[in-house]
Amino acid sequence: MTNKMSFNILTNCCESPKDTTQVSHLPVAIIGAGPVGLAAAAHLVDKGEQFFIIEAGPQVGHHIQQWGHVRLFSSWKFNIDHVAKRLLEDSGWKSPVLTRLPYGKDLIEEYLQPLSQLPEIEPYLHLNSKVVAISKNGLDKMKTANRSDQSFVIYVEKEGHTERMEARAVIDATGTWGSPNPINADHIWTKEEIELNHHISYVIPDIKGKDRSTYENKHIAVVGGGHSAINTILELAELDDVQISWILRKNRVQEAYGGEELDALPARGQLGSRIHQLVDSGRVKVYTPFYIQKVARSENGIQLTGVVRNEEQTIMGIDKIISNTGSKPDFSFLHEIRLDLDPATESVTKLAPLIDPNVHSCGTVRPHGELELRQPEANFYMVGMKSYGRAPTFLMATGYEQVRSIVAHITGDLDGAKRVELELPETGVCSTGIKGKSCC
Repeated sequence: MTNKMSFNILTNCCESPKDTTQVSHLPVAIIGAGPVGLAAAAHLVDKGEQFFIIEAGPQVGHHIQQWGHVRLFSSWKFNIDHVAKRLLEDSGWKSPVLTRLPYGKDLIEEYLQPLSQLPEIEPYLHLNSKVVAISKNGLDKMKTANRSDQSFVIYVEKEGHTERMEARAVIDATGTWGSPNPINADHIWTKEEIELNHHISYVIPDIKGKDRSTYENKHIAVVGGGHSAINTILELAELDDVQISWILRKNRVQEAYGGEELDALPARGQLGSRIHQLVDSGRVKVYTPFYIQKVARSENGIQLTGVVRNEEQTIMGIDKIISNTGSKPDFSFLHEIRLDLDPATESVTKLAPLIDPNVHSCGTVRPHGELELRQPEANFYMVGMKSYGRAPTFLMATGYEQVRSIVAHITGDLDGAKRVELELPETGVCSTGIKGKSCC
């Protein structure tokens, strides 16, 4: 590892690379300081490779902080990258009990923060730095000649200024959490929904903690049929005088219960059993299959209009809406990068048949690496949840395998890049209960 590289030095290096030798001495850029991005940094440290990390939030795992109160389905064993673990243990870090199920906040406090504070990583981490564009040095998207010989240029907004950074390779680990889906069944953002954004939450609220007063003594509509919606409803049911409407598009509510006691992941199965009991008790009013077409404000609160089995229906008098309908990747800063994306899943094209949620659960997605993640833009990779596009079959351990393979490839270990070093149980390992961020 070279001496500490300051943010300003990086912005001024290599005015206009003329050949691959010059580009080869540039660092690797990692976009996003979540679990997969920091795992990429750990693997680059292990290979003695220069790098820097750009994180838009004020801390590592910024998006995880927003669901820090949610417990993961999988144990610590499946949520710690093995190279990161070795680096941490070399520094005196004590591993958490690997059979324990951590909360999101535990993932940050007990793993990501200590990892980011290692002297091999901390100097190269830039927080509160938002990537607004990535391109190739001196080229637009249409220019092909000598394209692979040129560096990547990364435009970063930090403290009111735009900085220009250069890298020989880019690993985009920005995830999808920051781009939620609308509640509209056609996945269209309407003016009315946008104007009601103060009454609609697109995250998993801390209902039993800091957000309790927001939802107590109100009529709450929860939109979504995944585990995040179930978790939200179970917590709402513990509050005083809350009317709960559950809106989902499944043909039968029973489809949301999953395997219950037969589920190989007990924590996931317990959620299904608990929501089953709650619905049977009459505590929750279920609307399914309900396809939302219109949201509007009325004198009696918010009203949702949709179609149920070809008949229009309106739900009246809603105070707040919690939307747990998943998320999708943000490509807005990649307009000048040549990408190969599947038109349906918006995943990396070669991954699409492997992860299609119409066919696969997280347990049937086979491990994959650099070859499947390769883009037309040489040495540019999307990893983690972003590589899966809209597919919710991602698991954290798979992201770690992705970056292991990619780092091996860009550092010349071609055999290592081709190897598969990940074995998963047949049931799969969900990373969290967040639809659109986790599996199943």
